[in-house]
Amino acid sequence: MNVLDAVETADAGVADEKAPPPPTRRAVGAALAVGALGLALDQGTKALAGARLTPGERVPLLGDVFGLSLVYNPGAAFSLGAGSTWVFTAVGVLASVAVVVFAVRLRGLRWGLALGMTLGGAVGNLVDRIGNPPAIAQGHVTDFLAYGSLFVGNVADVFVVAGVGLVCLNLASPRPGENHRARNAQP
Repeated sequence: MNVLDAVETADAGVADEKAPPPPTRRAVGAALAVGALGLALDQGTKALAGARLTPGERVPLLGDVFGLSLVYNPGAAFSLGAGSTWVFTAVGVLASVAVVVFAVRLRGLRWGLALGMTLGGAVGNLVDRIGNPPAIAQGHVTDFLAYGSLFVGNVADVFVVAGVGLVCLNLASPRPGENHRARNAQP
């Protein structure tokens, strides 16, 4: 081994230390799997609520804090915008497409989980808006999870809130391998 071979070997070792971690799989597979699970849970629980609950009656599960109460919501959260249901349908379609586009572009299981939860919830409520009465793209969302006297929601809402929360955590936390690279870059 001559001096040039030794330098190349040493440089290769340094390059390996500073190299980024190997790329992980794209998030789209996990996002679609989690989204499908969320959609199935949402639609299954809505069907069960529609079959077992009477609109307007409340079934307490944790006293006045949490219970079941069947409501058909024409608007968004807190029944806001009840006269603009078609707008929520259009926003739901755009949001679902955007989540899939991001999932195709991003990598990693944590992004797949976050985007999949958001996708499953968005599509769950979108299915209600498209398929429920009174009309196509103007359907009412089936809500049945009563949070005290604050509001009534559904499993899709839980998935959307959890998914958006995970997106925020992903944005706030460093990427895997980022701390390792930052330590190696310091003199």
